[in-house]
Amino acid sequence: MSKRKFLWVLLVATLLAAGIVLTACGGAATPTKAPAQPTEAAAQPTTAPPPPTAKAKPFTFGVVLVGPYNDHGWSEAHYTAGKYVESQVPGTKMIYLDKLNPADRKGVKLEQVVDDMVSQGAKLIFTTSDDFMADTDLVAQKYPDVTFMHVSGDHVLTGEAPPNVGNIMGKMILMKSVAGCAAALATETKTAGYLGPLINDETRRLASSAYLGYRYCYKNYRGGDPSELRFIVTWIGFWFNIPGVTLDPTEVANNIFDSGADVLLSGIDTTEAIVVAGQRAKKGERVFAIPYDFKGACDEAPNVCLGVPYFNWGPSYVQAVKAVQAGTWKQDWVWAGPDWQNINNPDTSAVGFIDGPALTDAQKAQLQKFIKGLASGDVNLFQGPLDFQDGTPYLKEGQKATDKEIWYFPQLLKGMEGPSK
Repeated sequence: MSKRKFLWVLLVATLLAAGIVLTACGGAATPTKAPAQPTEAAAQPTTAPPPPTAKAKPFTFGVVLVGPYNDHGWSEAHYTAGKYVESQVPGTKMIYLDKLNPADRKGVKLEQVVDDMVSQGAKLIFTTSDDFMADTDLVAQKYPDVTFMHVSGDHVLTGEAPPNVGNIMGKMILMKSVAGCAAALATETKTAGYLGPLINDETRRLASSAYLGYRYCYKNYRGGDPSELRFIVTWIGFWFNIPGVTLDPTEVANNIFDSGADVLLSGIDTTEAIVVAGQRAKKGERVFAIPYDFKGACDEAPNVCLGVPYFNWGPSYVQAVKAVQAGTWKQDWVWAGPDWQNINNPDTSAVGFIDGPALTDAQKAQLQKFIKGLASGDVNLFQGPLDFQDGTPYLKEGQKATDKEIWYFPQLLKGMEGPSK
């Protein structure tokens, strides 16, 4: 074979080999043999995947608020409790309506609100105002399969409540007495004012508790004569300002300060007492305030705040939600007290007291001594002799009041200034 012919044969062989390689690497060439089909065992999984499970429905509970959910007072404390439940009890959902009052929602009734909440699946509804007491009983009869917790009422105690209604209240008389003690430690004019809401058993006993703490601490920690003290109570007519209906709490607060008070305790749901005190302090006055209801209320004017007695509804809300979920809920009237091991424990204490920035270290120490006395029972303010404002005997010498004798409080106490009715 010639050399040229040998080279030609070699070139052809090389090209043929290259074409085979391109085909094997997945080029454009069409394979001559169909790919193997998977076997039956490979095509069908040996174990079928489980069907998707339906997502569990949340446990829905409702909260009906008399004021704004962010009022820095009573209503915000309840809203906060609802959020606490959601964080502590898996699978729960709060629905709420705020400002259910004649000024903000004219003509809207509790029944309409409950109708809507039940339609959204609520199995438990908290109604959070004394104003809702009678209507709670009515809607509970309409929805016997829904549980209602009425806050601050006593129809379970009196036997008037339907079987699906319970009552809960924090034992605020104790923390109000701490507030009164703080006022006594700070006053220089020997005059304290109390900005009150409407007049009923609850508001009379709370104002009277503050007065008793005021007298006790002035005598025992300052060595003063309690008869020198003034305690002025002014009622505005409702839990917060309703223009044209109530007295203006800002105006009332200023009037109390103008009357000689240098400490103003709040009994209303909103912040006017501490706001006014802060405004006057900026003008150079030595004045203080003790707000109410909400743990963070001192933030409004820290420099004048002696502290705040507040409700912590979270533990009671959680207890009710879990009981309804488990089917173990039973009707009861609960007056929940503090955890004396730590009155500010968010998981266990129904009421608490936060020391204010305006307290001195010495005053804080005296206040803690007073609290320890309440915890041990060495300090019992509801012990005779005590008389009502009109001179009627309330408790005889050495007599200790029962819870019912404190709960039902027909008058202010002797020595307090302001109307009892």
